[in-house]
Amino acid sequence: MDCDTDTGPVFCRVCGQAETKPFPAAGILYHRCMHCAATFMDAAYLPSQEAERKRYEQHRNESDDPGYRRFLFRIAGPLLDRLWPGCRGLDFGCGPVSAMARIMEGKGHFMCIYDPFFAPDETVLERAYDFITCTEVAEHFHYPKSEFERLDGCLKPGGYLAIMTCFQTDDERFANWYYRRDFTHVVFYREETFGVIAGQRGWDLEIPEKDVVLLRKP
Repeated sequence: MDCDTDTGPVFCRVCGQAETKPFPAAGILYHRCMHCAATFMDAAYLPSQEAERKRYEQHRNESDDPGYRRFLFRIAGPLLDRLWPGCRGLDFGCGPVSAMARIMEGKGHFMCIYDPFFAPDETVLERAYDFITCTEVAEHFHYPKSEFERLDGCLKPGGYLAIMTCFQTDDERFANWYYRRDFTHVVFYREETFGVIAGQRGWDLEIPEKDVVLLRKP
């Protein structure tokens, strides 16, 4: 598919604003939101569910892999510091095996899991949780605004939404950026993007380290 930048107004799929501009890269049309600074793939280029599933089945994130557990503790550590005993949590977008659920259960918390491909029981989304983990998932959201609204509805007052995703920083390197080259990564956030996401919902925002976001529902 040719990258055609001659499009009409495109609303940001992250914040809903219409102030966007074409941001083509490597033959793919993306859009940059001038309000929240998100960069998102044009809807015409979004991958099919079949293509996504085949890609996700290639992931090899074993729950007993020490390196992968250290990686997950980048988000689990700051979250655990803020939780109280016996919380109920949801690992949203858990993949074939939820290493995060095992980590949190090992710390005395109770976990449910959800994944549209590997754990598609949507009844778990009808409950309310003290915390939700979303690790290397938000960049896959085709319609992020709707997903954040859904996650807000699953959080109890005082609850935390913990997100880990690689922040987009350098426009000049975007086309060759390894994170962009995964075709299932369709939206890219900056720190200021999460400021807008939080502000729209009245969430409190913390960024304890690069690529880690803690959003607390008052």
